[in-house]
Amino acid sequence: MPTRTDRRSVEKARQLRKSMTEGEKRLWHELKTFRRHFGVHFRKQVPIGPYVADFAAHYERLIVEVDGEFHHYPDRMARDAVRDAWLNRQGYRVLRFSTGDIEAAFDGCVEEIMDAPGLKR
Repeated sequence: MPTRTDRRSVEKARQLRKSMTEGEKRLWHELKTFRRHFGVHFRKQVPIGPYVADFAAHYERLIVEVDGEFHHYPDRMARDAVRDAWLNRQGYRVLRFSTGDIEAAFDGCVEEIMDAPGLKR
């Protein structure tokens, strides 16, 4: 199910796996339990085409992104919109959470992921 990736995306993903933010680490700790509890296999820092998704469940076609504050600048929001549109055309749904959301309402973020269409509970 994954799309074809280039070598640069794979290298970038490897680097990002080693330098995850605290919010990404916290969410990853939770998402990796989804396989045991719900049968949903998430991967971290996943190359998909020209992009690297923070977390992806390929079978369910779901991507979860954790956005830092620079994602709220207009130029970055425009780039994210282009990226999300490309991922949507590949059949993925993209859920975005800010690092503030993860910090302030972690359980709510996890509930939203669990309620995403296509995830079985």
